[in-house]
Amino acid sequence: MKILNSNSRNFEKNLDSLLLQRKKKVQSNSVSVSSIIKDVIKNGDKALVKYEKRFNQNNVIVPSEKQVSNSIKSLDKKVKQAIDIAYNRIYKFHSLQKFKNISYVDKYKNKLEYKYIPLESVAIYVPGSTASYPSSVLMNAIPAIVAGVKRVVMINPGFKGKQNPAVLYAARKCKIKEIYSIGGPSAIAAAAYGTKKINKVNKIVGPGNSYVAAAKKEVFGDVGIEGMTAGPSEVTIVCDKFSNPEWIASDLIGQAEHDKLAQCICISKNKLLINKVQTKISKQLKEIPRASIARKSLMSNGILMHITSDKKIIDIVNKIAPEHLELNIRNYKSFVSKIKNSGSICLGRYAVMAMTDYSVGSNHVLPTNGSAKYSSGISVNEFYKRISYINLSKKGIESLGPSVITLANYEGLSGHAQSVKKRIRRK
Repeated sequence: MKILNSNSRNFEKNLDSLLLQRKKKVQSNSVSVSSIIKDVIKNGDKALVKYEKRFNQNNVIVPSEKQVSNSIKSLDKKVKQAIDIAYNRIYKFHSLQKFKNISYVDKYKNKLEYKYIPLESVAIYVPGSTASYPSSVLMNAIPAIVAGVKRVVMINPGFKGKQNPAVLYAARKCKIKEIYSIGGPSAIAAAAYGTKKINKVNKIVGPGNSYVAAAKKEVFGDVGIEGMTAGPSEVTIVCDKFSNPEWIASDLIGQAEHDKLAQCICISKNKLLINKVQTKISKQLKEIPRASIARKSLMSNGILMHITSDKKIIDIVNKIAPEHLELNIRNYKSFVSKIKNSGSICLGRYAVMAMTDYSVGSNHVLPTNGSAKYSSGISVNEFYKRISYINLSKKGIESLGPSVITLANYEGLSGHAQSVKKRIRRK
């Protein structure tokens, strides 16, 4: 991991360089996905099968109901129970996010309304192939269900013709009827534009690697996507002399194992703690199956920062705008109101990011790559359209019309002015 010290003359420059370096790596895949998307638009299912065979050794686009059921039967009961617990908690928290429609009548008896309409169809992207995430099914599908989306489609890459049974169980739990064993940019293209086997959707959501993120940006405009960059994963941990270095190291590794482009940052005023965390990371990497991925992530994008003041730490966190932020410090309450940019914030020593990824109830599909400066994580709001309804009375247009005519004429839009003039009663 890179080590930075705020007392260094080039600290800001070096930090900017590291953040930009990673951002460029994430964005560099946008060119390579364009040809894949064009191929799927032109050749449909044939192109899908080609890319599935190439990347996932898979030639099954639409698994049969029998395949899904048989796969689910093989799933351990404890895993099913864990998914059930997560489902209930996520559903409960997200059900509290429903918006209320607005209706307003002014003194002229004009009626203005603002109504939330659920989207008709959504595709949720669930990473898969060599790794599987049933939690991502729940995090994406449940808010859509709560919002009232009628058609929820799951796209999830299989491997050698098989999808993960836990992912399938989670999909079944969410009553998802359309399941497609596809992944990567070709899956995004299929959901956006449709093929013979797959009907296009109105919006695509869900985390993925840099290629998936690039593909989603490519199709945006023809189809909706989240108002954020979702992936690769990030965590920033602020810790102090009271923090347990073993815990901090495990939290960093837990995020790094997602993707070689994941970014893990540790910040502390205590230099000794940073050194201890570094030592613990080296030891713990030997204990996890995805060590090679985690190691690449930490070596390429990981940063250990020694920063000498709370104010400077807060400024740096807001600059990074991390997906996940852990305030593993005693005085976290003094930080909270000053942190403006983060997807989610874990407060205290026991609020670990890994818990929020599963069963706490909050959503783990969060803004990455600095997009937390202007966007939020997945919520029920993501699956609504908002429509304005305007009902003007005769008195209303006669009272407000003259001012509208004035503004329209000022802007040079005489046609607008005329359409109002014709409705105003002649005196």
